[in-house]
Amino acid sequence: MTAFLSMGGYAAFVWPCYLLTAAAMAWIFYTSWKKAKRSAKTLASLSDQDQQK
Repeated sequence: MTAFLSMGGYAAFVWPCYLLTAAAMAWIFYTSWKKAKRSAKTLASLSDQDQQK
């Protein structure tokens, strides 16, 4: 297990890359989810306005 965690002596380079990748993916997921939520709210608002006419 320690051999895996040390990554052949490159752990100082490999693990931060994994961390940055995970952080970037989490950020993309969060912003996409937030935008989808906002778009759904806008669509509902526009549908309500259209039905009132």
